[in-house]
Amino acid sequence: MENYESLKIENQLCFPLYASAKEVIKKYKPYLEQIDLTYTQYITMMVLWEYGQMNVKDLGERLYLDSGTLTPLLKKLESKELIVRKRSVADERNLVVALTQKGVDLRDKAVNIPQEIGSCINLTQEEAFTLYKLLYKVLGK
Repeated sequence: MENYESLKIENQLCFPLYASAKEVIKKYKPYLEQIDLTYTQYITMMVLWEYGQMNVKDLGERLYLDSGTLTPLLKKLESKELIVRKRSVADERNLVVALTQKGVDLRDKAVNIPQEIGSCINLTQEEAFTLYKLLYKVLGK
């Protein structure tokens, strides 16, 4: 008889990671609705708020998003006038994404979201930091 213990969902590391990610992202929804962003748009804007502009390839790598996901996402942010996409002056093969003034201004409306989310996650600061380090270890960072 085969041992199917390894196939039980409660024995999988991937399942609590998946379910936790979904639950955390769900907590963002009311805050992101106020600034008219989806979670994926929000994390894209977070990277752009940090860097101002970035090569699309580097942005995709930073967010772990492939071009099939990133391209429509960037088109949507561009239609909201939060970003512009343009060819790099240094190398026209590279597409660069840059914030518009409206995109820069949106940062002021989003600045309290991390604290709001932190207050509704049932972890101490120390536990959250430990989880953060472990998750980045899983990502190979």
